[in-house]
Amino acid sequence: DPIIKITGQVKKDGAYYFGPYPNVYAAEETVHFIQKVFPLRRCHGYQGRPCLYYHLGQCLGCCFKEVPEEEYAVQTKRIKSFLNGNTAQVKKQLTTRMERAAGQLEFERAAEIRDQLHYIEVTVEKQKIISNDKTPRDLFNFYLDKGWLSIQVFFIRQARLMKREKRLFPVV
Repeated sequence: DPIIKITGQVKKDGAYYFGPYPNVYAAEETVHFIQKVFPLRRCHGYQGRPCLYYHLGQCLGCCFKEVPEEEYAVQTKRIKSFLNGNTAQVKKQLTTRMERAAGQLEFERAAEIRDQLHYIEVTVEKQKIISNDKTPRDLFNFYLDKGWLSIQVFFIRQARLMKREKRLFPVV
């Protein structure tokens, strides 16, 4: 049963990996949002009875029944599309819900939805476009001057600059 989670290590296990994302808190909030909108598995597997997440509509029910692979395939396709930056439809739905909540004077709920929209933008939305293809790249460069070596590494994922690491070393 597929599950969505945040990890710091990429393994060759056939799973789909997205990122790296520079803001961990926003990534965690986006995962919570994805679990609510595109449910997969949130419980620990077969328990013989429905879990709380199933009753909340955040689990497909592998806790008490066999979930067809096609149902998982539909959800994983939606999640991959969302994490690849296709967020317009979801953001439009959230904006409508936020405006409705504000119109009904439910300002706390409207603020929660506003924060969800912000986390989506910070985590998923396109940043500076570096190239036209989506090939993941790590760019290395160095500069040597006056006894110091500067090394810079740029991490480019999905045609955008995600992270930069820099180190300075004395050269004897």
